[in-house]
Amino acid sequence: MSTLSQLQNNKSDLQQTRIHSEPMPALQEGEALLRICSLALTTNNITYAAFGETPHLRYWNFYPTKDAAWFHMPAWGFAEIVETNVEGLAKGERFYGFWPIASHVIMKPVRVGERGFYDGIEHRLELTSAYNQYQRISTDAAYRAEDENYQMLLRPLFITSFMLADFLEDNNFFGAKRVIISSASSKTAYGTAFCLENNPSVELIGLTSASNTQFVDNLGCYKRSMAYADVEQLDASVPTLYVDFSGNNALRNRVHSHFKDTLTHSCFAGSSQNHEHISAADTPMHGPAPQPYFAPYQIKKRNADWGAAEVTRKFNEAQLAFIQRTKNPQQPWMLVNEHAGLEQAQQLVEDLVAGRIDPKEGHALLLS
Repeated sequence: MSTLSQLQNNKSDLQQTRIHSEPMPALQEGEALLRICSLALTTNNITYAAFGETPHLRYWNFYPTKDAAWFHMPAWGFAEIVETNVEGLAKGERFYGFWPIASHVIMKPVRVGERGFYDGIEHRLELTSAYNQYQRISTDAAYRAEDENYQMLLRPLFITSFMLADFLEDNNFFGAKRVIISSASSKTAYGTAFCLENNPSVELIGLTSASNTQFVDNLGCYKRSMAYADVEQLDASVPTLYVDFSGNNALRNRVHSHFKDTLTHSCFAGSSQNHEHISAADTPMHGPAPQPYFAPYQIKKRNADWGAAEVTRKFNEAQLAFIQRTKNPQQPWMLVNEHAGLEQAQQLVEDLVAGRIDPKEGHALLLS
């Protein structure tokens, strides 16, 4: 335990990684040393990395490195306390949260309570608080020990799915009767469809690559799948809402050109292909301007509408149902692959950046 090891990425080339090791810093008053146990690595992590300097995201700032050319990619998972002098925390306690891809991390726990704690280190105080809450598994109503891999793989994606579905329903789908979801085979996309599948107000179309249409159809949560090349076959007179998970500028322009004024809303919900924001030059000529979606905004609204406890209850209920649907042994939506150590994490990150990941697979990194 005398060494702290970290997986770092080059800011100018996400595929370039290195393992950096340094002596373990001495623990100071008010700090806690945690050992990272397991992490989920998905395309969501690549989004975090790609939007590292975006003003309202700034993912590079959560765990800064000592070298300005390199950054530390964050990931969701579990860690346990190795040593602490903070009142209310005990050695061996396990927490779920947003960690660095590393062997250990030193934190400054504040607001310690029944649910867990926040990291009070100065540079994180101005960052989005949704990524700064560390949940005790002993008080997490949605925690199931046998589902740890599924929870860390799906929970951070499903909170986006759940709140996006709620955002669309909250706005009555902006008057649309059809919702087209691109990159429909991605977990966040089909999580959104899962939340909306029983809403009779809209028809759900899963837009995907030709090679993934069978997978998308087998999910059963979309009305039907459609290959990207066929989008113009849809009836353009039906009021339609576009949820963009692919980030493909050419596809977005085709959707906008086809539907024109019957496109009621265009939602940029993240990107599995394009690691850039929509520039002025990429803004479609027809239909409404694409609007970015950020889950914490809807969470904040619903906390005010319903109260935080009710938001948590609703989410936990939906998440448990989604995990059970995903791991259904008769027809699983996701198969979990486990990888051990930072060396295997390097190859996995490179594959994620390059898009060499089967949509039916989930990847869990085991570190201790």
